[in-house]
Amino acid sequence: MKIIITGSLGNVAKPLTKQLAEQGHDITVISSNEERKQDIESLGAKAAIGSITDVDFLTRTFNGADAVFVMTPPAISAENIVQNTINAGKNYAEALKNAGVKRAVMLSSVGAGSPVENGPIKGLHHIEKLYQELENTSFTFLRAGYFYTNFFNDIPLIKNAGIIGGNFPENTEIPVVHPIDIAKAAAEELVKNETGKNIRYIVSDSRKASDFAGILGTAIEKPALPWVEFSDEDSLNGMLQAGLPQDMAELYVEMGLGMKTGTVQKDFIEHHSPVTGNIKLEDFAKEFVSQF
Repeated sequence: MKIIITGSLGNVAKPLTKQLAEQGHDITVISSNEERKQDIESLGAKAAIGSITDVDFLTRTFNGADAVFVMTPPAISAENIVQNTINAGKNYAEALKNAGVKRAVMLSSVGAGSPVENGPIKGLHHIEKLYQELENTSFTFLRAGYFYTNFFNDIPLIKNAGIIGGNFPENTEIPVVHPIDIAKAAAEELVKNETGKNIRYIVSDSRKASDFAGILGTAIEKPALPWVEFSDEDSLNGMLQAGLPQDMAELYVEMGLGMKTGTVQKDFIEHHSPVTGNIKLEDFAKEFVSQF
């Protein structure tokens, strides 16, 4: 199959490209970075260098494709993050329609069922709706859990303050996922002869916040590492001090609040909480040690 992958060689796109190329598919990877060309080609794929803001470029690249993997960058801009994410989705939708692509898989998120109280995920909510309106393209909305790799951002806090935490309590259960499990699920969906619009959850584990502290703490020889619930204000100030742009920090605080109230997890629970990924928290802890 001729398959187009967006997302350059990120945490999901790289293992996805590698897997599909090894299976013998004709893979093209879209990247905005010319320096990625050699790395992409080394995986057995072609590189299409251009911007996802350029609908003509996307249309040319999508032409003749049997399937396309569409994902929007997690931090597409420093300001107006949600609207700019939605705009990227609009560009993909227009290019898919112009190129007559019959099959697409979107990297979405647990929590995309809600238009509110989910921070950056609300952009994905609106993009799912855009894609629902594409009459001639079948879609799988791959709703992924909270990325394990986000915990790497907590390493400075653990080292400097001896704590880990968020603006939600330690008994909050969070669906988490490893990018490799996402890549495997995406690879399966891209080659399916599906019709209509379908939701698939890809979650590797679902654990309480206290488990993140206990298991990651034990792995780094800090078994007493506590999970601390921060106020929204303290959480915001901490992220701003760490260098996050205001808009992004506010969205992450909102997402934490949505985890606390259960808004983010609601659609996952209503779909009977399917945990199908292979990489459990204990497996990821070994990776965490190597980064720590």
